[in-house]
Order: sequence, then C-alpha cells, then structure tokens
Amino acid sequence: MIHEIIDASSVSPLFGQWEETLIWSCLQGFMGKIYADDLKHPTAAMAVIGDFTFFAGIPCPELVSYKPGWCTQNYMIMVPQNEGWQTIITQHYGNKAKIITRYATKKEPGIFNQHQLKKAVAELPESFTLSAIDEEIYKLCKTEIWSADLVSQFSTYEAFHNLGIGVVIRKNGLIVSGASSYSRYLDGIEIEIDTREEYRRKGLAYICGAKLILECLKRNLYPSWDAHNPASIALAEKLGYHFSHAYQAVEIWGY
Repeated sequence: MIHEIIDASSVSPLFGQWEETLIWSCLQGFMGKIYADDLKHPTAAMAVIGDFTFFAGIPCPELVSYKPGWCTQNYMIMVPQNEGWQTIITQHYGNKAKIITRYATKKEPGIFNQHQLKKAVAELPESFTLSAIDEEIYKLCKTEIWSADLVSQFSTYEAFHNLGIGVVIRKNGLIVSGASSYSRYLDGIEIEIDTREEYRRKGLAYICGAKLILECLKRNLYPSWDAHNPASIALAEKLGYHFSHAYQAVEIWGY
C-alpha cells in the first residue's frame, strides 16, 4: 500500500545527497508531495511536484504504478535514482515511456557576473518592455499553453506573490517571453524560461534569465537551473552557469 508522507524525516535518507531542488521543495514542505511504501519504515519513496516525479530507495513496482489523484495531467517526467528504478518505469509504461537526457548545472552561489547580467538586461530593444510578474501578468500567463508553466505550480496569485518570483517581456502588451520560479525551496528557486514560438532566437530568453538571476541575488535566493535539452544548457552557460553532468529521465506520454 502506498502512503502520503507528511513528516519527510522518515524518507529524507532515501534521497540522500541528491542535489535536486525539486526534491528539496518536497522534503522541506514548500511544494509537492511525497509518497512511500510504508509510513514508519519506508524503503522506497517518490517526490511528486508539477510534471516531475523522483524515485528513491529500493525500486518498488507498486510505487511506480501509483498515480496520485491530484495529478490530472497526461505527461510526467520521471527521474530514477538508479537503473533499477528506470527498468521498472520503462517496463510498467511500455510504449508510453521515452528515455531522455537532461543536463544538470553546478550549484555555485557566487559564480554570477552581475555586471554582465545587467549589461544583458540593458540590451532589451526599445519596442519591448520588461516587468515583474504581478497579478495581471500572472493571470495572463495562465491563459496560454506556452506561458502557463511560468506560474502553473502556484495555484493562486497570493501563493506566487508569497513564494514565487518572475519577469516577463512584452511587446504591445503581449507577453512574448518570461523567466520565473517553477518551484521554490528554502534557499532558492528552480528556474523556468519560456518564449512565444515566433519570438524565439531573438535573445529574449537570455534577457529574461539575466533579470531573474539579478532579482534572485537581491533576495539571497539561489536560481537553480536544470536543463531539458542542449539549447537550455547552452543558454545556462551563457548566463554564467557551469555544466555538472548529464542524466537520464523518462518522459511518460499518456500518464
């Protein structure tokens, strides 16, 4: 039987030193939920937050097959702690599963060149405006698929205002690019960057990213970056991050 875990101290050792801020968000009680195979003596656990699930401990088929009732989306990125978990995931989901490679960056709080980041922000063309995500922009982000993830993990604007942070670029009032907190943990955020398709490859994501990093530094928050593809890790490196390692995850389509 699968149990929701309220006191994360019982499962924290299973995740060990896994440097993944989405897991930290769950363990620290900021966002997401944790499930395990036993309430008192768990040997397997999963942290679920947004479109991500992280599996730790002894590989458990029952946990892999468990879908929380509140997860209504049909897409999930499952991140296994080891090959044993990955095997169970791919066996259970069959042709719904697609193994992908993601790219982690080193977590180095003092690495950012603020002069360079401010210079990037100053390069915003005059026809565009850059602003923080307020209540109006929060609502606008939720109206379109491409921009929804800028605020999707915060169910209300109040929640976003209290825990989140973000900026957008607009042209004639239309949101064309944005960078924000996909999630929040005690000491920082996990960055989400999205750009409207017809405005990509114009440097807007770079400017949004630079501004968001600067705003995080003002608040003593670390802006963590985990890249979904080579283009994302290239942008991260341009902003000052250093590549740490590649790792495998499993996309589930029809979750």
